Amino acid sequence: MNKLEHLLQPIKVRSLEIPNRVVMPPMGSNLGNTDGTVSEANLAYFKRRVQSGAGFIITEITSVHPDGTASPRTLCVYDDRFIPGLAKMADIVHQQGAKIAMQLHHVGREGYYLLKEGKALGPSAIASYIYRVKPREMTIEDIKETITAFGQGARRAREAGFDAVELHAAHGYLLMQFLSRHCNQRTDEYGGEFAGRARFIVECLQEVRKQVGEDFPISIRISAEEIIKDGYTVEDMQSIIPVLVEAGADIIHASFGTHGSPGGITSAPVEYEPGFKVELARKIKEVVNVPVIAVGRFTDPFMADAIIARGDADMVAFGRQHLADPDFLINARAGRAQETFPCLACNQGCIERLLFEQGSIRCAINPETGQELEYPVEPAGQSKKVWIIGGGPGGLTAASEAARLGHEVTLFEADKEAGGQVLLAARVPYKEVYGRWIEVLTVRAIKHGAKIITTQEVDEQMIRAGQPDVVILASGARPVKPDIPGINLSHVCQAEEVLKGAVAPREGVVILGSGLVGMETADYLREKGIKDISIVETQARSPVSTLTSHGYMLHKRLRTAGVKFLFNSRVSEIGKDSILLHREPDKQQELKLVQQVIIATGSSGRNQLEDFLKQENIPYYLIGDARKPRRIIEAVEEGARAAWQL
Repeated sequence: MNKLEHLLQPIKVRSLEIPNRVVMPPMGSNLGNTDGTVSEANLAYFKRRVQSGAGFIITEITSVHPDGTASPRTLCVYDDRFIPGLAKMADIVHQQGAKIAMQLHHVGREGYYLLKEGKALGPSAIASYIYRVKPREMTIEDIKETITAFGQGARRAREAGFDAVELHAAHGYLLMQFLSRHCNQRTDEYGGEFAGRARFIVECLQEVRKQVGEDFPISIRISAEEIIKDGYTVEDMQSIIPVLVEAGADIIHASFGTHGSPGGITSAPVEYEPGFKVELARKIKEVVNVPVIAVGRFTDPFMADAIIARGDADMVAFGRQHLADPDFLINARAGRAQETFPCLACNQGCIERLLFEQGSIRCAINPETGQELEYPVEPAGQSKKVWIIGGGPGGLTAASEAARLGHEVTLFEADKEAGGQVLLAARVPYKEVYGRWIEVLTVRAIKHGAKIITTQEVDEQMIRAGQPDVVILASGARPVKPDIPGINLSHVCQAEEVLKGAVAPREGVVILGSGLVGMETADYLREKGIKDISIVETQARSPVSTLTSHGYMLHKRLRTAGVKFLFNSRVSEIGKDSILLHREPDKQQELKLVQQVIIATGSSGRNQLEDFLKQENIPYYLIGDARKPRRIIEAVEEGARAAWQL
């Protein structure tokens, strides 16, 4: 059996010995106080992550200058007043026997709040990739002030008890902006050719080294390749990496991409295999003799061990896996890897929540993440008889959490296996990991003591006879069947019937609805070799946003495969081998040679027992799609909270 002997070896950086090669990389949490100080929520979140056993912990971005702060809740280190709170973070890590680095950060032109206030800075007055607003071009005085700020931030990190610092020169932030020809069109010594554009980073490293001394390790996180049209390459980076090491870098943290990179590759969706960019670390190792950290959707410690054994990297970063299940390394070391929640790379609770919703960190499948202060650890004061009706992600989460807290839990699922809509999602391309998560969650619920009964509908008589103290209604949703002439013809079916394999796919298929179910059904058909696929949508565009990583990849695959999108279109009638459309503003169109019509026009909550529960005064919670069809994250959180409130 693989004992992770390579991954668990210590590694020495200057005088610092790191106990193993597992890295928890920086991940934004948005949990800080609005004055930039460390909050109790920060500390609780951080403490739970550190329990993973990772040897090297790197904090989320920590701003070195007030004009470089990404958001109101970004942690800061531009003043001595921040040191006490930061010191608490260092203490938490040291109590676990690990080592900690502070990531020093300046947002540059990619800060919404600073752009809005007219305070954002950049190497040149070129608009942000995301926000399309120009920053102010930095003067030489601004540059010198920022270099000093990085040095002073590093000094404070050392005073706060940190073991190292990391300069954030990746993912489109200020240091990388200087490196990119797309952001930096200066004609002075900080612009021009690649070596000139690297000068700002070099001088920041030199100042940090000056402030922290010779024995204090410095890491630098780079995007080893820009991954944008006409962007710099890893070969370009190979030319300056030795210069960065000479300037003070002791560790190269080899990430990739920028804000403008397609497909959200910096937070890669499920389409990308774990470890898909390890070759970048290998290429960096070719030109320097310092430790290199590999990055790229790692979830499996055994894969990481093999990478280190081959010499492709010296350390491996596990980011979102620390959110999905911070016990992943503990489980692997104990021979229980099968008990770990695998990260789905869905980005619902982390990247998308922070970026689009301005919320704090969560995880779609782990309700504890970001809610550590609320998460109940001790058993409930009174054990209750809890019935859970429905075994989708919300019901299974409720069962696991309620049983963990000492309640007598029985979950009833009408189908032959639990999992709900997630089982259908697991059938579409690239999403097999969703089925794996449901398997682990089911086993976890049973291990905690929940009883799961499948192929069992629950009715009013059963509830009266069973006399549960509380019911958690997690009965999911049923597909909507639109009122269209011809909707009951034999070649018309629901998307779930196709995904379950109950209805065989045919050529000449028309899918009604371009939401996630419709789009993923089209992707399923594409993978099955179906070539003639059309999607009809009443709206002007698909509800599946291309701003999300999975959405971008899904749209790209379908368009590349020749799937036809018919927007602003309503079905007037379904015929035996045709469909009549009304297309806005005032156009009729007939689709001919239609052999199959698949309905994916949404769903409605299946909550018919709610009135009975009210009538009988039985305490209940309505969660997940039964309440309103939404995503996994809402179902899981509502299921967990129902269990916590029992």
